[in-house]
Amino acid sequence: MTASRTLPAHLAHPFSPRGRLDPYPAYRWLREHDPVHFDVTSRMWLLTTHADCALALRDPRFSAALGQRERVRDDELPPSMLTTDPPEHQRLRSPGALLMGPAAIRGISGGIAAEIERVLDGLAGRERIEATADIGEPLATGVLAELFGLPPADRAAFAVLAARVSVNLDPLAGPQAAAAGRAAMGELTRFLGDRADAAAEAVRATAASASTAAATGSTGSAGSAAAADTAGGSPFGRLAADDRLTRAEMLGIASLTVVGGWKPLAEMVGNALHRLLPRKDAAEQVRESHEAAVSAVDELLRLESPIPFTARVTTEEVRLDGGVIPAGARVLALVGAANRDPAVFAEPDELVVSRAPNPHLAFGAGTHLCLGAPLVRQAGALLLGGLLTRYPELRPVGDPPVWAPSMVPRRLTGFTLTT
Repeated sequence: MTASRTLPAHLAHPFSPRGRLDPYPAYRWLREHDPVHFDVTSRMWLLTTHADCALALRDPRFSAALGQRERVRDDELPPSMLTTDPPEHQRLRSPGALLMGPAAIRGISGGIAAEIERVLDGLAGRERIEATADIGEPLATGVLAELFGLPPADRAAFAVLAARVSVNLDPLAGPQAAAAGRAAMGELTRFLGDRADAAAEAVRATAASASTAAATGSTGSAGSAAAADTAGGSPFGRLAADDRLTRAEMLGIASLTVVGGWKPLAEMVGNALHRLLPRKDAAEQVRESHEAAVSAVDELLRLESPIPFTARVTTEEVRLDGGVIPAGARVLALVGAANRDPAVFAEPDELVVSRAPNPHLAFGAGTHLCLGAPLVRQAGALLLGGLLTRYPELRPVGDPPVWAPSMVPRRLTGFTLTT
């Protein structure tokens, strides 16, 4: 094992309660002095450079399936693109794209825009606005409701379940929180299961009535998938109608979309506004140009990645410039550190709305690149652009917000705004 150095006494460990509030000084020291660091406390290898983290996310010697070992909890996430390696990963990802792929998002783009307008309408006349509760959570609920084709009557119950299952994001959650997360996951799976058959039937009916000729000669799973993909209905309906997955696999993908999508999208809003509002020049760029708003979403995610690390386990010895990682080692690719690597990003700690290229790793990389990236970019850009246009005097008020002590997602608490 390559010898690792110890963080200086004045720097808080990034996983400690104090370090979680501001992990960047420790990330910077590790990146400069010990980029392939064996952490004796967690017994994990910490990677902090962009090159090493990108390699770990792309290289098959770093296993996502075995990365489940990193969780200190005794439960496992259901099989999905998140927790499997190729070829199993590709088997799940292809039908998963029916729910979250670019074509699926294009199909509901009008609904997403309408949901965002409803969120913005709800802020009118408000003296105090809590960034997450009043903007982020309604945004995430509305966007995912479009994805799952949920009627208004289902949305309140869905929002409660989405909030409760979000504890499953944190691999270091304690026993009580983990038990609550397991229970909520079961309830969410039943909630989605109760709606899956009707959603799938709507897709099949639309496909049959739209083009009988197109369906003729389309046999087998590939044919049924193609027909479903061109049909109407919700993306969830198209996923549920696909016959390449078992029902359990389909519901596992759907449930983990909620776990991995609702809370990070909701919290991204506060994180983004915290960075954006003090920069009048940047806010003006976002207000004036949709392209700048899309670019800003990527840049804001680079600066504050809601999911600040990704776990892997090595399947064989891996030699990196900064050290040698043995086979069977637990590895954390510290995305939050990699995204501020000065070897890749000029002015790495500054907001540069027009940064291009912007090879940040907030959405992962390689075969595990987040399927939800187009959804986040579209919804985030529309929300930020619309919010700053509709409420140009939006500004923080009251006590400054603080970073939550939890690790995942990285989020602010107590961020209050006024128009």
